[in-house]
Amino acid sequence: MLVLFCQAAGLEPFHKQTDQAVVHKHLQEFCQVLMDYIAAGHFGLYERIASGKERRQGVAKLAEELYPRIAETTDIAVAFNDKYEENDKSEISPNLGKDLSRLGEELAVRAELEDQLLNAMAR
Repeated sequence: MLVLFCQAAGLEPFHKQTDQAVVHKHLQEFCQVLMDYIAAGHFGLYERIASGKERRQGVAKLAEELYPRIAETTDIAVAFNDKYEENDKSEISPNLGKDLSRLGEELAVRAELEDQLLNAMAR
């Protein structure tokens, strides 16, 4: 996902000479992998904790503290996906660079939070 993110960020679609079909293709591929990543966390790790299957109280408590912020990152990723995944019938939004920047910041936050949770689970 991170490789595709970097490729998408490097496309610079706001330049007129950039082939819009190439930009659309990269964005669609990135969005698919992004949603797979988000779903894997949601339906794997977080569902286990939310359903009460996690018996380690420290892990469950940490997850409860972190989950609201992780959910915010999910909302931002889904909004990005909704805006760009199937947007192949029109020009790319001039806000793509800004949207990718915000998404990148949120993905970094999410990775940090997930690392905290995984470290707690590894103990």
